[in-house]
Amino acid sequence: MFYKDERLALFIDGSNLYSTAKALGFDIDYKLLRQEFMRRGKLLRAFYYTALVESEEYSPIRPLVDWLHYNGYSMVTKPAKEYTDSQGRRKVKGNMDIELTVDAMELAPRMDHMVLFSGDGDFKPLVESMQRQGVRVSIVSTIRSQPPMIADELRRQADNFIDLDDLKEVIGRPPREQQSDRELRVANASE
Repeated sequence: MFYKDERLALFIDGSNLYSTAKALGFDIDYKLLRQEFMRRGKLLRAFYYTALVESEEYSPIRPLVDWLHYNGYSMVTKPAKEYTDSQGRRKVKGNMDIELTVDAMELAPRMDHMVLFSGDGDFKPLVESMQRQGVRVSIVSTIRSQPPMIADELRRQADNFIDLDDLKEVIGRPPREQQSDRELRVANASE
């Protein structure tokens, strides 16, 4: 699936990957993720895309964004749009599909293998375009959640599909709540 001399780039749809990992019951260790793909080929870039809510004083994603930025990821962010739906509920929208697509198209002549961490079917035309340019495309998502987190048409278009669940042992760690509970038990046991 991967060749050591292959130039590869990671394109991570942050909110989609987060939802997929949550559906599978684990958190991503981004340091391990980057190391895993550096091992698989010549990693050109690891892009991470996310929208940020600017109006909030503290954003729960801000520490992750800062950590990724300082640890080798190319961060692509934009302010999320806030609106009120017809039932009066506050909603946040922050689609990063265009930014990811533009970056992939610009990098296409210099990469051999694109690894897209998203199950969003809107990326099917991008995958087709990359393949026409001679770039192999691997999609990382899951079919093991209910419902599956990947659009069937995207999975079928990819040269290679990697189920995130298969990477769990390599790049995963237990969700934070479980870690906190375990740390609390350890702390209580030592008292």
